[in-house]
Amino acid sequence: MPVISRFLGIIISMYWDDHLPSHFHAKYGEYEITVNIETGLIEGKFPKRALKLVLEWYETHKDELIENWELCRNKETPKPINPLE
Repeated sequence: MPVISRFLGIIISMYWDDHLPSHFHAKYGEYEITVNIETGLIEGKFPKRALKLVLEWYETHKDELIENWELCRNKETPKPINPLE
């Protein structure tokens, strides 16, 4: 599972050849969510503050996430994405 970004204790990753719809995984301690790249829909549980940070990062990097999704679907290495600043 390639890690594509890390910030403030949050790890963002994608799996190679993962199931549809396009999404990424975010982990924070024992919490984990998946975020649909097209819709922003969230599955799982996350602390409110960490969730807000993930969603801010997602909005900033949506185009890069779409590109990385395609790379992972083709079993290619995704590109790193800048952390939230």
